[in-house]
Amino acid sequence: MPDTLTGAAIPRNPTEAVIDSILRREGWPRYTDRSSDRGGPTKGGITLETLTSWRKRPVTATDVAALDEAEVWAIYRARYIEEPGFAAITDDALRALVIDSGVNHGPARAGTWLQDAVNDLAGRPVLKVDGAVGPKTLAAVNGADAAGLWRSVFVARMCFYGDLISGDARKRGRTDDQVLNAAGWLNRLAEFMTV
Repeated sequence: MPDTLTGAAIPRNPTEAVIDSILRREGWPRYTDRSSDRGGPTKGGITLETLTSWRKRPVTATDVAALDEAEVWAIYRARYIEEPGFAAITDDALRALVIDSGVNHGPARAGTWLQDAVNDLAGRPVLKVDGAVGPKTLAAVNGADAAGLWRSVFVARMCFYGDLISGDARKRGRTDDQVLNAAGWLNRLAEFMTV
């Protein structure tokens, strides 16, 4: 069977395609430990903190560097797809965006953005925004306009990146730097994506 960019077999279903895409974006099998990355020691997007939680015991940077692809796939499937309930999102594009958002920002934040998107599309509070994607959230998500939800989650994520970039610059005391404008620029751009 042909291999993907990461060396894994060609995905058999959309969920496997999402994991393969995440690994590609995360530079699998590259290991990093940069001071500028809050995640610390990371391989394939799996941080020291994530691996410690997964293995239920303390781990070291060496353990992260030694991670194999099978364990990384198991972590993504369990922690970022099945456990948060994202596997039950029926629209492939929306499911992929929410899963990737969960990997990059945490499943609870991704769930919050999804619930906010449902409420925004409905024009009223339909869901409690708590980040927990259960049966009520899934019914609302799967019964709504998937493209509209996708845009709303995308915009929330884009604006979050802008706040993160600008906030870090402020914390570091940078006062004469274009990076301080990132949040404003991305918020402005987001207005063109609103539902």
